[in-house]
Amino acid sequence: MYRVAKASEYLVITGVGITDIKLAKKAWILPGQSYTVFDLSPVNYTFEVQAMSAEKLPFVLPAVFTIGPRADDHESLLKYAKLISPHDKLSNHVNELVQGIIEGETRVLVASMTMEEVFKGTKEFKKEVFEKVQLELNQFGLLIYNANVKQLVDVPGHEYFSYLGQKTQMEAANQAKVDVAEATMKGEIGSKLRKGQTLQNAAKIDAETKVIAVRRNGEGEKEGIKVRSEVKVFENEREAEVAQANSELAKKKASWSKAAQVAEVEAAKAVALREAELQGEVEKMNALTTTEKLKAEFLSKASVQYETKVQEANWELYKKQKDAEAILYEKKTEAEAQRALADATFYARKQAAEADLYAKKKEAEGIVTLGQSQGVYISTLLTALGGNYTALRDYLMINGGIFQEIAKINAEAIRGLEPKISIWSNGGDNGGGISEGGMGMKDLAGVYKMLPPLFKTVHEQTGMLPPSWMGALPDKSS
Repeated sequence: MYRVAKASEYLVITGVGITDIKLAKKAWILPGQSYTVFDLSPVNYTFEVQAMSAEKLPFVLPAVFTIGPRADDHESLLKYAKLISPHDKLSNHVNELVQGIIEGETRVLVASMTMEEVFKGTKEFKKEVFEKVQLELNQFGLLIYNANVKQLVDVPGHEYFSYLGQKTQMEAANQAKVDVAEATMKGEIGSKLRKGQTLQNAAKIDAETKVIAVRRNGEGEKEGIKVRSEVKVFENEREAEVAQANSELAKKKASWSKAAQVAEVEAAKAVALREAELQGEVEKMNALTTTEKLKAEFLSKASVQYETKVQEANWELYKKQKDAEAILYEKKTEAEAQRALADATFYARKQAAEADLYAKKKEAEGIVTLGQSQGVYISTLLTALGGNYTALRDYLMINGGIFQEIAKINAEAIRGLEPKISIWSNGGDNGGGISEGGMGMKDLAGVYKMLPPLFKTVHEQTGMLPPSWMGALPDKSS
């Protein structure tokens, strides 16, 4: 079934597919579901609350409250649908619920107030009752649309308001008589006083008018002259300020342009100077590495080359530094007007210079590390050989293939000649039947027997002696 609620109504649907309840203006009612309709229109509740003030004076407080569901809040509508809608709005259950809340809150509030406070502060009293009752009605989803507190009424046997009204009437009548007599007296005296004051004030005003007229004319002319003078002074001051501002602006523009040009030239020259310094460091590191390498191969020759390279590197560095300083000094005098313009390009150039610096620094560190490694390598070998420089040199020459190179060079030198060739033999083999281990020792002994004539030939042709750990040539005298 399809059901539609009226403008002031809501459908409350429960059943299959609905967790709790569902509120709707129109909806399909499916099998297994049920619905009810509740009205949103407010209802008037009239009460006569029996209350007692702080002085223990009882009285009756007639009140009319217009109460209904809170239509602008979905949560309040859900509360109303669950708690109030199953009952008729005009039923005794709802009436007693609302009346109990209103009477309870009203009595609690009145018990803390005097009769005079209730009687004189009707507006504030109504506001406090409204707020406290509304706070309790919120839990039922109800809203007070209007609350009208009528005139307080005496309880039979306690005519406080009647006596208070009579007292007020008598006080008002007596006060009225006093006011009439006082008004008559003030009228007679005031009439005579006003006539005398009128004549006095008229004569005084005539005299003051003449004086003021003359004074105003003089002051008007004086103010006119003063204003014209101030206007002229102001115009002159403004012209002077404008001229001064234009002068300062021109000075600042020139200063900014000068600073921009100076910054640009300083940035460029700083990069060039730093590049020269780094290049000098790289060359110095290269020279140091080359020196260490030459020391390892040819110590005597490397010393001379090391000193030469150091002097050359120092000279190149000194020369570049002086050239850079000369160029920087020369350009500084020309670049004082270009400093601020360099701010835009300074960062990019600085980044590029830092990148080059980092690359060159890493290259220099690699060269230094290589040189240090070679130095440690040579120092280790020298320590292992007991500080014997000759043995270290011979080892490095053998390890570096120097003897092979020498033999190759000698072979190339005597190619096409008929050199003296010596053939050494170990005296032939010892016949058959030699085991495989004996043959190995035989070959080793043959190689060892060939060394003395080989060393002698090398000594005769090159003048070089074999290392001490490989043996020594026999003395000619022996």
